[in-house]
Amino acid sequence: MSYERRLPSQIEDDAVVIASRSEGVAWLWLNRPSKLNATTAEMVSLLHGFLDEIVAQPPRVLVLAGVGRAFCAGRDLADANEQEDAQAILADHYNPLILRIASLETITVAATHGAVLGTGLGLALACDLVLTTVSSRWGSPFSRIGAVLDSGGHYFFRSLGIPRAFGLILLGELIDGPQAFAQGLASRVVQDEVFDDEVDSTVARLANGPTQAFLASKRILNHDRLPQLAKVLELEAEAQGRCATTADYRAGIRAFVERHEPSFEGR
Repeated sequence: MSYERRLPSQIEDDAVVIASRSEGVAWLWLNRPSKLNATTAEMVSLLHGFLDEIVAQPPRVLVLAGVGRAFCAGRDLADANEQEDAQAILADHYNPLILRIASLETITVAATHGAVLGTGLGLALACDLVLTTVSSRWGSPFSRIGAVLDSGGHYFFRSLGIPRAFGLILLGELIDGPQAFAQGLASRVVQDEVFDDEVDSTVARLANGPTQAFLASKRILNHDRLPQLAKVLELEAEAQGRCATTADYRAGIRAFVERHEPSFEGR
């Protein structure tokens, strides 16, 4: 189950991001379903472009969703290589995207299902409301590829408490929708078969609500949140840059691309 009820009837075959507007609501869908909507440089660039339009003409509500079996499984590491500048990739592209979503002058809703991992986790949790399904799977198993948790994960996981956060970070554990809700990551969790109805009703309620009052509350909540998130994103980029020079990182990326388990040496 995914949220696709409001998809346009005509979609270009190569559109990796789909956008539409109707009655004060804007929708953005990640559209690489065969790759579980894993993000690419092209997708990130397109999202920035669509956000430019959102900033220029803010809707009352923006919905971020994924086409197919997942919301977003993270960055597509098929694009990665052992010599890339991991710090620059985060600092110049992914981190600004997450901060832009978090700071938009419009109410944002993440409609999440399936995999909500890595970059997908950051994109979802940058939104104001996070709706999810019972069967969704949440986490950031960066440790499995020898990388550092990024996409704001160290900030967002604070709601879990330090011991649980370490469990997800160090052990690469995943949690389901009810756990994500219970531990403060999701705003609401619903059965998969009623997910579309829940998204529609929630978005309609927001779009017909007191928008300026909603935005006032968002500004207050973001007063401390945005500077802290920005600092964590900066620290994650720096850490990822250092980590990318290690043998374990190179082994992890190589193992992922070659589809085998990595052998880490601790250096």
